[in-house]
Amino acid sequence: QVQLVESGGGLVQTGGSLTLSCAASGGIFSIYRIEWHRQAPGKQRELVAQITAGATSAYGDSVKGRFTISRNNGKKTSSLQMNNLKSEDTAVYYCAAVDALRPQYNYWGQGTQVTVSS
Repeated sequence: QVQLVESGGGLVQTGGSLTLSCAASGGIFSIYRIEWHRQAPGKQRELVAQITAGATSAYGDSVKGRFTISRNNGKKTSSLQMNNLKSEDTAVYYCAAVDALRPQYNYWGQGTQVTVSS
């Protein structure tokens, strides 16, 4: 079983940057696909970015070109670098670890709040 803890959220002005971190403990971090999701008030949870065990990344259309996902298997961490933030990026951000071969095995952090003010 994997435990995940997000950090790095906060308040930032429009156009600013933040880097979120996700620290894992337990399990074999390197085998999991890492996903970053977000959920804004009154909206459905949205997949923002993901990075496979082989370090192939993919992004949602709303963040493409602005966000960068990375992972460090040795440190059991993932980061989400967010640039040129917009008010619509305001949400609680969650990281998740998903076993690609057995997706029913997925683990989530508690989330970190990102607020972008204009």
